Amino acid sequence: MTQSMIEIKSPYFLREEDLSSPADFSTIFGNKNPLALEIGCGIGDFIAQMAATFPERNFLAIDIYNKGCNKTCNRLEHKGLTNVRVMRIEARYLLSRFLTPGCLTAIYINCPDPWPKKRHLKRRLVNELFLQTLLHYLQPDGELFFSSDVADYADAVAAHLDRVDGFENQLSTPVSHNIPGYPLSKYMRRFLAQGQPIHFLHHRRNRQHVCEGAPPQSTQRGFRMDWSANHG
Repeated sequence: MTQSMIEIKSPYFLREEDLSSPADFSTIFGNKNPLALEIGCGIGDFIAQMAATFPERNFLAIDIYNKGCNKTCNRLEHKGLTNVRVMRIEARYLLSRFLTPGCLTAIYINCPDPWPKKRHLKRRLVNELFLQTLLHYLQPDGELFFSSDVADYADAVAAHLDRVDGFENQLSTPVSHNIPGYPLSKYMRRFLAQGQPIHFLHHRRNRQHVCEGAPPQSTQRGFRMDWSANHG
């Protein structure tokens, strides 16, 4: 069953058709502050906390769901946070179309769809190729944070990171149940209240690492992003 699209009129919402390729984020934000990316912002709880904590940073929050983008924009407006912009777009398409290598100071991926059935594992967003792609878009010393409520997914991402030259683990273990000071989304807090752990990873791009060649990328939108369909 499809859902009607919500027209998002927020000044914080960026429409693909209004952007250059690549996008000029210094003009969009009106400053040259460091840019961080959240992939899968949900209803905006996490990114609002980050934006309030780090007003000296700019944040781009993306999601494939129209309703989530609308709720994120509403939350930002309510809190008066001007250092976030929101897009309804698929991550791989965003990277290849609108970002430039080395432009991100941090990337946050919190509790993405785990696709738990074995036959669906290939649909998981974070795999070795995707991590190689992210490495190109992080600046030297740029940070990557990943979390999941599914241990198997977190362990798989940790194993992928071990095989990607250029990332350095910032934790004492491959996966942790806590990163001090890391904001918890409403989704995370609900799981923790039920006694279910969240699994965290934190890596940096090695300052000396040189990404050779063009980033692995896809200019095609992901399989879950059917722009011809009228879904939320």
